[in-house]
Amino acid sequence: MPGSGGSGRVISRRVRARLLVEPPRPRRIATDPRAAWLTVATVSVGAFMGQLDASIVNIGYPTLQGTFHASLGAVQWVGLSYLIVLIAAVAAVGRISDMLGRKLLYTYGFVVFGVGSGLCAVAPDLIALDAFRVLQAIGAVMLQANSVAIITASLSRDRLGRGIGIQGTAQALGLAFGPIVGGLLIGLGGWRLIFLVNMPVAVLGVVTSWLFVPRSRDLSEREPFDWLGLTLFVPGLVALLLALSFGNERGWNSPEVILLLVISLGTAGLFVLRELRTRYPLIDLGLFHRRRFSIGVATGLASFLVLFGVLFVTPFYLERSHGFSAAAAGALLTVLPLAMAAIALLAGRAVDRLGARPLTILGMLITAAGLAVAAAHPTIGTLVVALVLAGLGIGMFTPSNNASVMASVPRQRIGVASGVVNLTRGLGTALGLSLTALVFADAIQGGKSASATRDGFTRSLILLSIVALAAGLLSLLRRPKAQERPVE
Repeated sequence: MPGSGGSGRVISRRVRARLLVEPPRPRRIATDPRAAWLTVATVSVGAFMGQLDASIVNIGYPTLQGTFHASLGAVQWVGLSYLIVLIAAVAAVGRISDMLGRKLLYTYGFVVFGVGSGLCAVAPDLIALDAFRVLQAIGAVMLQANSVAIITASLSRDRLGRGIGIQGTAQALGLAFGPIVGGLLIGLGGWRLIFLVNMPVAVLGVVTSWLFVPRSRDLSEREPFDWLGLTLFVPGLVALLLALSFGNERGWNSPEVILLLVISLGTAGLFVLRELRTRYPLIDLGLFHRRRFSIGVATGLASFLVLFGVLFVTPFYLERSHGFSAAAAGALLTVLPLAMAAIALLAGRAVDRLGARPLTILGMLITAAGLAVAAAHPTIGTLVVALVLAGLGIGMFTPSNNASVMASVPRQRIGVASGVVNLTRGLGTALGLSLTALVFADAIQGGKSASATRDGFTRSLILLSIVALAAGLLSLLRRPKAQERPVE
């Protein structure tokens, strides 16, 4: 039939158009007084799934190493490939979301993450698993770049802290339950289940996002995308992550690590020059002229450094100095994220009334004090106290800090701001693992005795306590709530 080809193209264009347009929520949901909190609950699904997946995969490394008869370095790329994509792309996706629509990219983030998880579950070898983890990471980027932005767009400024506190609670619970759920799934059916478990959650996320997340408002105008800026940003960031990853293994004065650091610094300088000169930057560096934004980004990075530094070094101390099994060490370590979950919601409510300054200062000082006590008297009892205090302190700090950062930027830039918040989380994670490993390895000098491990653990806690104290002192520079001016 002569007209069938034209009709098919018309239908195809209509289908594509529908898939690229955000649908409105059903009227009954949009007019419900609880509509905004249904949006927060939907975003919390993605927050929980993201942290659950990250901590589940960590517990699966030994099983993957045995299954594929691979080296530890090869197995680590299952995590590193995911982390590199997550950190390198999150700011760019946040920028795109500000133009195309946050609901659109968030919803499709669940689709991509679910497909990537399914492919990971059937991967025949480590190379394929790494490739599928990259696809999974792209979905995670689409979720993380938009999560805080969607909450910010859905809630009034006087309820923003509470909403971000709920999301922080979901993240902490995912981090806490990951090792437990991962261990059970691996015991029941092997490592493939740790990826399959994401698929029903992803389906739930797609449905709830389509129904409960409102269409994007206050989008920025469609502008040329800064491809040159992205070309400079990604290689520099990847080089930094690789240097941090290989520095302890190959030596910080090795030619490879020095070359990676030079590449990172060189491209970072070129990226800043590019962003300052272009009319349509990938990351609006002008946001850093806002005190609340720049202080929030710097202290947020420090808080993630402390959190993941503690999570990294504590199992070594428990297993080598006190003879804990891996399962027992993981169970004790859940004290920290559970404490975070317990306080995050309360902190979110408090920041709406008190402002971010007192909560961020107090949170980091509590964290520093807890780690200092455990460093001075490294026993199981003081360690449990330190983990509880660190969890309470970071749980108090994070929603307060994120609410302050997001409230400091215009609504047309909340996607970029959300991307930067998640970028600092990834960088903080990498720096926490690398710096803590450097201090720990230098202290033990290759030995695995209980005394050497205790010395490395003590030095690591001292470093992390100092970083937390510095973040608390830097938070003193925030404006009190009464002096905060609404963003224009």
